[in-house]
Amino acid sequence: MLRHALKSEYHLSIQSVEKSNNFDSTLPAQQADYANEVFRSSYNLGFIDAVEPLRELELERRLVQKITTFIMELGSGFSFIGNQHTLTYNDKEYRVDLLFFHRRLRSMVAIELKIGEFKPEYVGKMNFYLSLLDKLEKAPDENPSIGIILCAEKDHLDVELALQDINKPIGVAEYQYLLPKNKLQELVTNEMRESEQTEDK
Repeated sequence: MLRHALKSEYHLSIQSVEKSNNFDSTLPAQQADYANEVFRSSYNLGFIDAVEPLRELELERRLVQKITTFIMELGSGFSFIGNQHTLTYNDKEYRVDLLFFHRRLRSMVAIELKIGEFKPEYVGKMNFYLSLLDKLEKAPDENPSIGIILCAEKDHLDVELALQDINKPIGVAEYQYLLPKNKLQELVTNEMRESEQTEDK
């Protein structure tokens, strides 16, 4: 896990202030500023106890199982609406992986989980889901729905180009399967102890 953390340069990514979203061009200035404070470009999913990549449905199942911890990782103000939230339109059903409501933003927040790297076509799908949410479920006093695509890897330039002409607020964030701090420290201590024992032999 430590080697994985170093390889993925997680220690550098958590300091990054570069945002992979189009909030500034799709939301009113005040709401865009707050959305940029609320949503991060990277999330730590170490609490789901995964060390290998998971299938999307398994990742979703584990997140729902630990939804309180996931909400704490997202930040304050989130209320969980449901997973595999069904939207019915034109005699067809569509499902949003995870749906939340953010109290201060007064917006529904749709999260799509992807186990691989970001692909531009994910933006089109999310844009469609946000249109359905706004058409079918948004209350008159609520702000437009916001979409977050949560994937294992992203290239900021690819994301920037994919969002360029999209008029719905969408952000793209990465996640890492990193252990909580105390477990990571224990792992480092054990690695050092094993290394010392090997050298003594």
